[in-house]
Amino acid sequence: MNGLASEFDSFVRARTPALLRSAYLLTGDQYLAEDLVQSALARAHAAWPRLQAAGNAEAYTRQIMYNLRVSWWRKRRVSESLPGELPERPGNGQHDHSETTTTRLALRNALNELPPRQRAVIVLRFFEDRTEVQAAEILGVTVGTVKSQTAKALARLRAAAPVLLESYSNGVA
Repeated sequence: MNGLASEFDSFVRARTPALLRSAYLLTGDQYLAEDLVQSALARAHAAWPRLQAAGNAEAYTRQIMYNLRVSWWRKRRVSESLPGELPERPGNGQHDHSETTTTRLALRNALNELPPRQRAVIVLRFFEDRTEVQAAEILGVTVGTVKSQTAKALARLRAAAPVLLESYSNGVA
């Protein structure tokens, strides 16, 4: 395996779990998330020599993921909704996971109820910690759209899963 192929392989092995988590939050479905990451990595592979030299491979790959997801919405494609599993993060295993599991399930169900654009805004703003301007640029919309979609999504999340507010105030989330 040559140097570039080896570097891409290392990148894929190291960053795929994080990319899958973001993709899952964007799609709400494990299989669609895997498809999204695979498509993004295929496109990143084509640009790898340039990306590796610039040192922004992950940012570029994430941008591809968001652009692909937006293009799926614009095509008005009806996606399958299959129950999926959010990849677990390794923990120290020393506490009761029942409350954390309940919170994760509530969050997953609440996110699945959001329309795709609102879900993407929530993922970008709160999971990826992007600014409103960055989220608008990634999604190809105005900052006002990001603000309004964020407000609507948060209102829907509060209504759909009040347990999230309780968990957040108890320090579980």
